[in-house]
Parts: sequence; C-alpha cells; structure tokens
Amino acid sequence: MAIDDRPVTILDFDAWKKQSRKISVLTAYDYATARWLDAAGIDCLLVGDSLGTAVQGRETTLGVTLDQIVYHAEMVARAAKRAFVVADLPFLSYQASRSQAIRSAGRILKETRCQAVKLEGGRRTAAAIRAVVDAEIPVMAHVGLTPQSVRKLGGYKVQRQADAIRADAQAVVEAGAFAIVLECVPAAIAATITAEVPVPTIGIGAGVDCDGQVLVVHDMLGLIEGFRPRFARRYAEIGEAVQQATARYIADVRSGEFPVEAESFR
Repeated sequence: MAIDDRPVTILDFDAWKKQSRKISVLTAYDYATARWLDAAGIDCLLVGDSLGTAVQGRETTLGVTLDQIVYHAEMVARAAKRAFVVADLPFLSYQASRSQAIRSAGRILKETRCQAVKLEGGRRTAAAIRAVVDAEIPVMAHVGLTPQSVRKLGGYKVQRQADAIRADAQAVVEAGAFAIVLECVPAAIAATITAEVPVPTIGIGAGVDCDGQVLVVHDMLGLIEGFRPRFARRYAEIGEAVQQATARYIADVRSGEFPVEAESFR
C-alpha cells in the first residue's frame, strides 16, 4: 500500500469524515516507537495518559503528571514526520478552571511539536474545551468510558447510557472539538453518534461504524501481560519475541559465544 507522506493536518480530519475514509490512531510514548508507527503510515499518534498503565505499570492513569506528558510528547512529536500528534491533558491539569486548562494545553503546544490536546469528559468539560479552542488550540474530546473518572465509575466498565453519551458528544462538538474518542460504548450507540455529529469519531471498544479506531500500542503489539480488553486485537506478540531474544542473549553470554571475534576490536 502506497503511503501518502504529506503531513497530516487538522483539516484532514474533517475531509476524511466527509469522504468516509477511516482514520487510524495508535498511542506512542517514545521516539523509536513513534518513528516506526509514523513510517508505516499511521494517521494520528496519541501521547495518552495511558502511559501510566502501559509504561509506568500503574493500575490507573491518575498518577500521570503534565510534566510526564510533555516529556513523552516531545519525543513522539519530534519523531513524527507525517502523523498528526495529539497529547492528553492528564488528571487535574484542566479540571480546576478554564485558565488552568488553557495554561496546560498551551504548555504542551509550546514545549512540543504536538498539534492538539485531548480532554476527557463531555458536558462537564465543555467549558474547558471552549476556552482552549478559543485560545487557538485544537481539542480532541473523549466521552463514554473516561479512565480519569475510574473512581467515580467504580471501574473500567462499558458505558450504556445512550442519551447521556449522545448529549456529551453534542456538547463537545458545540464547544469546538475537532474529533471525539468514543470509549467502551455499545456499537449501536457509537454508530448513532457517528451519524449525528459533524466531526470524526474515533472508537476504542465502540464498534466498526466509528470514523476511525485507536488502540494502545502496547496492547496491539502484545507487550502487556494479564488482562486483555476484548477490543484490543493483537497484531504481533513482541513481548514473547523480546523474552526469547533475551534468553538467547543470556545463554550466549554465559557460554562465551557472544561476542565472537567479528564483534570485537583489535
């Protein structure tokens, strides 16, 4: 498949929605991984606060700080030549006030090459989204299951309140969001929202009718053990390959088979 190497811009999201052209999104947290994903032709890279669970080994995303998002986003955005890069605003970096949301989002754009930020929440964060958009910072919204609300929700559960989720989606569109992540909602609800809103929907556990899909790259590559969400299709088992390669390396070191003469200097 030929890859269009033209850098993706925010205007492409609107065009792709109108063309019914599906949008591919993956998370990324470091330079090397982002380069490989970008070279493959991914449309959008999300520096998610999912780094808390995928990279830091935490149980939730709540401990991720704005400093950490900026650190990882700078690497990812520097690596991306084509992909549109979005960075999450982590827990308590935007909820306190609209001015806090602007400062946090502005810092990401000033200190990284990211093109947009993502905020969780629908009606309750619409004012923050509007403030950030009014500050000329593009916002991707996130409704349905919002991981930063895990304590209030009582866990990571499928969200089935159709009217509430539709109202959240409409609120973030009216606030100026250019796209909406729909997480863990029944496929029929996601399909209805996708048909109703003028901006692209990006599904994760939300069925095939969304305008695009996003996965956590560690789930997609088989780098996480234990619980596997039903929507997290594995396209490789890199974790097993890393373990096998490491075992071979250990054996070669212990046996003296590494390094050989060609791998040494005279």
